[in-house]
Amino acid sequence: MTHTVHPYAHRLGIIRDWKSRWFAADSKSYRENVKVDETIRRFLTKKLRGTFTSSIEIERSTAELRVILATARPGLVIGRSGENVAKLRAEIAAEVRKVAPKDRRTLKLDINEIRQPETDAAVVAYMVAEGLEKRMPFRRVLKQTIEKVIAAREVEGVRIAVSGRLGGAEMSRKEELKKGRIPLQTFRADIDFAHEKAHLPYGVIGIKVWIYRGNVYQDKKTSVRMPEATAVRG
Repeated sequence: MTHTVHPYAHRLGIIRDWKSRWFAADSKSYRENVKVDETIRRFLTKKLRGTFTSSIEIERSTAELRVILATARPGLVIGRSGENVAKLRAEIAAEVRKVAPKDRRTLKLDINEIRQPETDAAVVAYMVAEGLEKRMPFRRVLKQTIEKVIAAREVEGVRIAVSGRLGGAEMSRKEELKKGRIPLQTFRADIDFAHEKAHLPYGVIGIKVWIYRGNVYQDKKTSVRMPEATAVRG
């Protein structure tokens, strides 16, 4: 029997780094840090829906808690003169205080722009969900999205799967469209994966996106990049 592994976790320590980077001195602080991380991610995922936010990374030191956002629409997140950032930072700090009242770390918020949204699986999944929520035919959405993604120079393969009551059908089913190749078992293959939900009147449509952006090499002479040390903050 085969075992399905998350494409991101499958490559941790090889071509991927951890999305939470910190060091806990004891089990109590470890539990608290994990709880705070989950609270921040859940809050931002709900708050920033529609801003095409791809990833949420968290770094922690003894005096600082840094949240790093990658988004394809930084203008929506930043706002005019940075007013949205200040408001978002205050809301995150309030959420953290609910979970960890004794945490006195300074909260910092960094926003990075995604230069090529078509090469990011999370952004592409949002694009598909947006099209489905506008009541567009799902086959047209899949075809148009795949053509747009495969046209990017870095992309060598893309696969999009949707499941649920497609087209308002009585029985749910799964359909997918693929172009190029997706080598899931190759560790050096740079495969970006994301899943998203489209909320429709007749139910929820699940969306999964795989994007293959070629192999990651250290240089042309070596076949695979050596694992890098994990960034640890303490």
